[in-house]
Amino acid sequence: MQINISGRHVDITDGIREAVDHSFAKVQNHFPHLDALSIILTVEKHEQKVEAQTQFLGAAVSVHAANKDLYVAIGNTAKKLESALGHRKGAVKSSIHEKPNEI
Repeated sequence: MQINISGRHVDITDGIREAVDHSFAKVQNHFPHLDALSIILTVEKHEQKVEAQTQFLGAAVSVHAANKDLYVAIGNTAKKLESALGHRKGAVKSSIHEKPNEI
């Protein structure tokens, strides 16, 4: 999986890149069909924001988290993305097993 990291008002250091790779490794293991993941880090006056975007099973999935600590926000975003992808996977699986409409 290719992870594209971009920053708004923040320089992407090796430590930040390692934290992103470490936090999103579980997502990569549980959902190996993901091709690309876009991470946007934003620093504002009193909080750090992290947004993750990807395409999964025909739908765009986007999650974000904010915290005073950038590394906590990265971890929270990874947890939210894993939950959102699991929800999307369940929705697709459940629609396969629906009863056909009667005519």
